[in-house]
Amino acid sequence: MKVLLVDDHPLILSALQTVIRGLGEDVVVEGVDSAAAARAVLSRNADHDLLLLDLALGDTSGFDLLVELRQAYPALPVVVVSASERTSDVIRAIDLGAMGFVPKRSSQAQLTEALNTVMSGGLYVPPMMLGLLPSARPSDEEDTAPAVMQTRAAPPLGPRARAESHQQLQALASVGLTPRQAEVLALLLKGLPNKLIARELKLSVETVKDHVAAVLRALGVSTRTQAVLAVSQMTQMASAQPRGDDAAAADDGAGPTG
Repeated sequence: MKVLLVDDHPLILSALQTVIRGLGEDVVVEGVDSAAAARAVLSRNADHDLLLLDLALGDTSGFDLLVELRQAYPALPVVVVSASERTSDVIRAIDLGAMGFVPKRSSQAQLTEALNTVMSGGLYVPPMMLGLLPSARPSDEEDTAPAVMQTRAAPPLGPRARAESHQQLQALASVGLTPRQAEVLALLLKGLPNKLIARELKLSVETVKDHVAAVLRALGVSTRTQAVLAVSQMTQMASAQPRGDDAAAADDGAGPTG
């Protein structure tokens, strides 16, 4: 697997390279410190499997580069790794086609989880951004260095918050999409515009628009970004629930201890 890192902070770039190399023996990592250098690398060899992008680059806006990358290399998954924890930045990044958003304060385990999710075809959004977990904000006394640069273990994010009524989403399988709508949704989650979805599925753009509208209705949302976030939320909520066998085992093990 070939990974390209784009971050203009030398220490963070080095730390990320170390973390990514630890994902497997077959991982090849290249780090660059500017948008110009990223363009040069990709122009020489676009055969990368993943790109990690910082939003605060010295020579251009990370958002602008994200748009450029999605247009020039639509098959290349991009994961934003940013010091920002603003929900607006998460939504904007996903709206522009990022397949994941990882705050730099995330632990190495969370970064690994995010990258594995994206490489398996999923989309990763931090649970605290979706209201599934309370947002962890540093106090004035806390160490605000990115977790990938910390030698101590990152503190846990805290207990899982109870989902509000609007978060009680159905499992994706029960939404009731047709096979074609499911195909459209899968490509929509990759950030592809209608024109590229139409080309991929050999459909007209108008037909794709109809399918996208049907998918949004089925998910109970009104925009593509909301659909992406809703699916991410459903996926993460489902993965957090114990399997039936586990729940049964827990029930069997429960009993009086006195």
